[in-house]
Amino acid sequence: MMEKKQRLQGRLGPEIIEFRQQCKTLQLATLSNDIPHTSYTPFAHNDQGYYILVSDIAQHGQNLKAAKAVSIMMIEDESLAKSIYARRRLSFDTQAKLVNKTSSEGLAAIAALRDRFGEIIDNLSQLGDFCLYQLIPEKGRYVKGFGQAFDITGNDEVDFVHLTSGHIITKKAS
Repeated sequence: MMEKKQRLQGRLGPEIIEFRQQCKTLQLATLSNDIPHTSYTPFAHNDQGYYILVSDIAQHGQNLKAAKAVSIMMIEDESLAKSIYARRRLSFDTQAKLVNKTSSEGLAAIAALRDRFGEIIDNLSQLGDFCLYQLIPEKGRYVKGFGQAFDITGNDEVDFVHLTSGHIITKKAS
């Protein structure tokens, strides 16, 4: 079993990393009084998690102040998908942590965001209403197609194959 897990990790680990690097934005699901709110934001990633710079004026910025549980997803572009029903995606349940923009962690995260998105980050990071958050992944799932869903840990370790038997076809009543 351990050998199979290592082979799976060796095959899927680099694929997950490459997929994440291709994505520039995270889809976010934040909470406001137990009502989910969907949005998106650009991100940078390192070994400590995902870093986002968001405005307190935006609904998701307000939600992050009140509720630290955030679900994130990176998803394959519709135009590149083999099937619209089976777009590749990587999702995580995370905990949001406010990061001081002038701390060593904050400066490193802003530098990573700048490397990905250019000088707009210098402007946004100077605005008082823009806050820097670290999204710390707890558990996730990588879906690469029909019947190919894999549970993964917060540090991209493939845990086990989620679906292996495929889908069941039901017959219509005549």
